[in-house]
Amino acid sequence: MNILTIIDHKVKGLSLSEEEITFFVHGYAHEKLPDYQIASLLMAIKLKGMNAQETAWLTKAMVSSGESVDLTGIVGITVDKHSTGGVGDKTSLVIGPIVAALGLKLAKMSGRGLGHTGGTIDKLESIPGLSTSLSSSQFRQQVNSIGMAIIGQTKELVPADKKMYALRDVTGTVESIPLISSSIMSKKIASGAKTILLDVKFGSGAFMKTLEDARQLAHAMVNIGISLGRDTRAMLTDMDQPLGFAIGNRLEVIEAANTLQMKGPKDLLTLSVQASAMMLLQAKKVTSLIEGEAKAMDVITSGKAFQKFLDFTSAQGGNFSTLLSPSFLKTKSTLPILAQQQGFVGKINAMALGEIASLLGAGRLTKEDVIDFNAGIILNKKIGDPVKQGDVLATLFTNQQANKEHLHGVLSAFTIVKNPVVANPIIYEWVES
Repeated sequence: MNILTIIDHKVKGLSLSEEEITFFVHGYAHEKLPDYQIASLLMAIKLKGMNAQETAWLTKAMVSSGESVDLTGIVGITVDKHSTGGVGDKTSLVIGPIVAALGLKLAKMSGRGLGHTGGTIDKLESIPGLSTSLSSSQFRQQVNSIGMAIIGQTKELVPADKKMYALRDVTGTVESIPLISSSIMSKKIASGAKTILLDVKFGSGAFMKTLEDARQLAHAMVNIGISLGRDTRAMLTDMDQPLGFAIGNRLEVIEAANTLQMKGPKDLLTLSVQASAMMLLQAKKVTSLIEGEAKAMDVITSGKAFQKFLDFTSAQGGNFSTLLSPSFLKTKSTLPILAQQQGFVGKINAMALGEIASLLGAGRLTKEDVIDFNAGIILNKKIGDPVKQGDVLATLFTNQQANKEHLHGVLSAFTIVKNPVVANPIIYEWVES
């Protein structure tokens, strides 16, 4: 088989066969094909697209390029959840304990943050002592005994995706629905769970800016999962403002814990409860979303979900109680951002806030950057809230020297309008096929 012929087929807009797709994916993963030829093919895919069958074959080929997680030793229904990323998104830390308290087995591999979006692994590692590196046997044992474990992705998992993603990042081929969906789903399929729930975000703080783009991506990923034998569903959720009030690793962990104790923000609670209900429905533990929501709320109000959170973090070596010490969380600078006018919060630029939080130390601009776990932003106002001149819109926490650009950036991220505004719903729709 010839890579030049495969490139030519896609340049002409032809569909590639499963054999052709497997040839170039495995060839590139095992360094038998050069970057420049694969870059040419990726650009052709971006311009000409792939149909649903091609995308499924691409995902399957990437999964088979490396190892898959063996979950056969786990007793019960294994579930997984993935978010396409946003600002203040800490739902895995809330959903995991809820579904684990209800008998599901969350066996999850997560990634780190880069740029304006935070990563679940970074948030977890902000808990003193917590390790996200478990052996396969430790991983399975913890899921069996506690009901959940969250670890970092291994180097052996989907190596073709790692190589192709790095190449896409420097060749202008990131924005392609077939390439995005196969990249995400190859890792989810290789992770081994029987059911997959996708949280596809759209808006100012998300990769997909419009509802239609998010819907297209959600359908592509759901169809891949179904074609490869996994119960896969998606929810389209709002990211036109940060999720919750906290942006930054330790701040978000504390907010997640508060939400499990009914002391957190409404939008985070709503999203987590409804997502948990769908995961229960997928696992056939309930017969309707309404029944699932009731069960999720029951384990929250009874304290069982929060106890599961403590059991989970403790099992991975974490000491959550240390995190609650004011002296432990203290930063050199605590800077309130004050409203300059009266009115209502009409818009919040989530991406701008995420980028500023990263500049304050809460995120990475490159993979080599070291995160300041205490840095971040706490919002005091969300869309629709009334504002008086001098009210605190947000507070910045940093151990660096915050400059006027940071302060002005946070202030300008809030748009104050004269008339009342109603915030968007947190979940727009469900995608099941």
